[in-house]
Amino acid sequence: QVQLVESGGGLVQAGGSLRLSCAASGIIFSISSMTWYRQVPGKQRELVAVITSGGSTNYADSVKGRFTISRDNAKNMVYLQMNSLKPEDTDVYYCGVRWWWRDYWGQGTQVTVSS
Repeated sequence: QVQLVESGGGLVQAGGSLRLSCAASGIIFSISSMTWYRQVPGKQRELVAVITSGGSTNYADSVKGRFTISRDNAKNMVYLQMNSLKPEDTDVYYCGVRWWWRDYWGQGTQVTVSS
């Protein structure tokens, strides 16, 4: 079955950096577009970044120039490098994939940015 496992979250001061990782299994990773979303209870889910199978990327305006999504097809991993973090980046971050017309998400990893 499809499984996505995020890691790398934590507590960081404003201006700091974190690198999130997502391990994917149960899919043909090399042909899958991968996404990072963020959401806290009571708020709408926000698309943070997406990377296609060909390596094209797209970002939310709020993170452009600060976050970088990348992938390693040999390891079935997708990453989110987050620099210049702001308190408003505090959220639970989820890795996602659409596989056979269904959306799958991991359990999420908490990112907390203190001011």
